[in-house]
Amino acid sequence: MELVTDAVAGELAPGGPLPTIVIEPAARWPGLNVRELWANRELLVFLVWRDIKVQYAQTVLGAAWAVVQPVMTMLIFTLVFGRLAKIPSDGVPYSVFTLAALIPWMYFSNAFSAASASLVNSSNLITKVYFPRLIIPIVSILSGLVNFAVSCVVLAIMMLWYRVTPSWVALPMIPALLLLMILTATGVGCWLAAVYIQYRDVRQIVPFIVQIWMYISPVVYPLSLVPERYRTLYALNPMAGIIQTFRVVLLRTGQIPWGTLGVSTIVGMALFLSGTLYYRKTEHLFADVA
Repeated sequence: MELVTDAVAGELAPGGPLPTIVIEPAARWPGLNVRELWANRELLVFLVWRDIKVQYAQTVLGAAWAVVQPVMTMLIFTLVFGRLAKIPSDGVPYSVFTLAALIPWMYFSNAFSAASASLVNSSNLITKVYFPRLIIPIVSILSGLVNFAVSCVVLAIMMLWYRVTPSWVALPMIPALLLLMILTATGVGCWLAAVYIQYRDVRQIVPFIVQIWMYISPVVYPLSLVPERYRTLYALNPMAGIIQTFRVVLLRTGQIPWGTLGVSTIVGMALFLSGTLYYRKTEHLFADVA
């Protein structure tokens, strides 16, 4: 649905009539309506802040969970894959090697998992008041950035401990990689949220997707272990290029995989556009089935 405002400048003067606001059905294939999202940016910021506060309310460790989860996972992966399986780590200690991949992966997986359930969790809100429905999964995506930032501090400490320095020339790529992760997570989250609100089986499928997706991404192993002839197919996983480039920039473990990153970027943008457009196409059903 979309808002259409019919008002002239004179009508907005003090004491004048209020503008007429009409809620109309969206087109068959509606656009993203960025203008409407921008007009509701204060609501977006408020909901993000609310999610962050709720996330840490009545918790013992609070923001420390953003440290405990990646560190404990790193220790287990180091023992199992680094010590027992002897998986190579491109010349850097395996613990910092896997942590540099776990941080972007955990942000991405937690973001789209939270976004997938966001509509169902906000059913009381979407059935009572109109606002751009696309805000709901975006809130879940953006609120996870706090944990991502805290985890990056842990990674920086680990890099100092092992005396690993980033590629200062390529370091400005990190914000671009983060933006690509946000867009990809938004696309996947919108796909899952739009399906989840109609078919609750998705709740059982999402953890399985997260588990499988992690192992087909270069989190516990380097991209160099993937045979060259399969690299293009492997790059269809949008997180393959993002994680490997993230690791190369921070740990200087080789050359930036431009080919893999290019394919992953195209797939990530395709997921973003298709997911958000499908979400917009089906949003007229949300209030009825929530």
